[in-house]
Amino acid sequence: MILRGTLSILSLGMAVAIGAGIYGCGSTASTVSPTSVPATTTISPTSVAAGGAAFTLTVNGSNFVAGSVVNFAGVARTTTFVGPAQLTAAIPAAAITTAGTAAVTVTNPAPGGGTSNAASFTIMATPVPAITTISPNSAAAGGVAFTLTVNGSNFGTGSVVRWNGSDRPTAFISVSQVSAQIPASDIAVAGTAAITVFNPAPGGGASNSFTFSITAPTIHTISPTGAATGGAAFTLTVNGSNFMAGSVVNFAGVTRNTTFVSAGQLTAAIPAAAITTAGTAAVTVTNPASGGGTSNAINFTIGLISPRFAYVANEGLFSNLSPTPGNVSMFTINAATGALTAIAPGTIAAGLHSGSLAVDPSGRFAYVANEDSFNVSMFTINAGTGALTALAPGTIAADPAAAGPTSVAVDPSGRFAYAANGGDGLAGFSGSVSIYAINATTGALTSIGTVAAGLFPNAVAVDPSGRFAYVANGDLFRGSGSISMYTINATTGALTSTGTIVTAGDGASSVAVHPSGKFAYVTHEFSDNVSMFTINVANGALTSIGTIATGITPTSVAVDPSGKFAYVANNGSNNVSVYTINATTGALTSLGTIAAGIAPRSVAVDPSGKFAYVANNGSNNVSIYTINAATGALTSIGTIAAGIGPRSVAITGIVQ
Repeated sequence: MILRGTLSILSLGMAVAIGAGIYGCGSTASTVSPTSVPATTTISPTSVAAGGAAFTLTVNGSNFVAGSVVNFAGVARTTTFVGPAQLTAAIPAAAITTAGTAAVTVTNPAPGGGTSNAASFTIMATPVPAITTISPNSAAAGGVAFTLTVNGSNFGTGSVVRWNGSDRPTAFISVSQVSAQIPASDIAVAGTAAITVFNPAPGGGASNSFTFSITAPTIHTISPTGAATGGAAFTLTVNGSNFMAGSVVNFAGVTRNTTFVSAGQLTAAIPAAAITTAGTAAVTVTNPASGGGTSNAINFTIGLISPRFAYVANEGLFSNLSPTPGNVSMFTINAATGALTAIAPGTIAAGLHSGSLAVDPSGRFAYVANEDSFNVSMFTINAGTGALTALAPGTIAADPAAAGPTSVAVDPSGRFAYAANGGDGLAGFSGSVSIYAINATTGALTSIGTVAAGLFPNAVAVDPSGRFAYVANGDLFRGSGSISMYTINATTGALTSTGTIVTAGDGASSVAVHPSGKFAYVTHEFSDNVSMFTINVANGALTSIGTIATGITPTSVAVDPSGKFAYVANNGSNNVSVYTINATTGALTSLGTIAAGIAPRSVAVDPSGKFAYVANNGSNNVSIYTINAATGALTSIGTIAAGIGPRSVAITGIVQ
């Protein structure tokens, strides 16, 4: 019994010992090593602006583990384990609303573990915001609600866009961009609005101000500007800005049947009944409710259109040994017959090799391009006698880097002038266009720079809307001709190139734009033809519609004010080609030729469309013609002597 009990006790002890050994082995295998205390070395970023957006904080250090937690301002934040030396934490916007400092620590889990040293994070007072751009920066008066995007810096979630000092619903996009909802009521009336961004305290404040324009339609020019009392119905072209589909032209206070051409041009059908009485009719444009507003008024004169004065630029002798300066012959025009009578003293001096002459639309100023003296002569016109008086100083320089100016043109508004600089010398390789502003009181030109043209630019023309300019380049060494195309800045007159188009003829010598602004014509003195183009009224681009033959060496083309006829002076065959113009396509149809003097250099049609004048360079005179209003045919009524080598004719007109 004792032995059996002893064995039982021993057996039990062994079992317990063995069990303890087994359990001891199992307990040793599942033991977790204690974590170390983490250490923080750097954080990124180290600061943000109070009131900013949520961001990700990067913490660099050592002894980080998968369970490490970043504490920001004493609060555990959602943490991502990147590696034993880096963690990232999501810091919400609510944690940085108040300026001050926040301690950043890392806590490792038990067993062991603990919390690291603290890094200091700065929550800065809200900075003052700054605006760099806004989009859009304008809207039509009476338009619909829209979203305004404001670009700049120092924006935050609390930033607010203000319209004339009043808050608008604002969305935070980034520190460099916010947007605001602008209601239709804010743009109901034309004017301007101040755009600012305001950041809240602490710190903060209002940004710089940007101007938002609320635009109404604006008229720049109309064409024609007058009509004869009791005349026929006609199409009025209105050029300006901010026009819309649905805009209407008002003539003498009555809404007229209007066609939308582009944001810069409308046409209106004016019935004969609207011009039965002499006087003036106000022309305005009204935009529909979606664009709103009525434009400024331009007066249309109803009366008898009469030519007044004619001026002829004579080139003189341009021999290098003993050059004779050019001059300008001055004439009055008989309104009934078109005959010319010299104005005493007959001529007025210009520069060397005077080639091209232009008068401003008001008939108050005249300008002459002097090729060999590299400048433009400036004159005032006596409204009563037509006599020219040179300004003091009498000339202004053209482009010194190019050959002398061969052509000068004035835009329809009378505010800007352009001179094509090409000449006949090697400097013509660097052809250009000089740009001038015109003093409305004195007529003096002020240079506002130059713009590049093609090789040997021979002529410059501006379209009737005053939005586009074209330069005919002779391109003598290219075996062809080309047209340089430009847009015109309505405020400054500056030209911006829109490229070139190669013509289908050789040696582009002149360019004329149709009164409708829809077509253009270019003569080619070496291929004896005229290139015909349609004009994109939205951007001024030219599209070729073919060519038509002329006489020999065509040097000038002109279109009559009605837009029904075109005339070309043929320098080599001593005649003038006559064409009709297809009103729909712009295509020319030949009506034959009529004799001129020797070496006709240019042709001009007076503002009434009743007379044509041709400067005959070789016979030192001017041929005078009447125009058949129905067919466009010319009938010669004789010639009148001019100076030496007449090259161009310009005519003023009035409405009585």
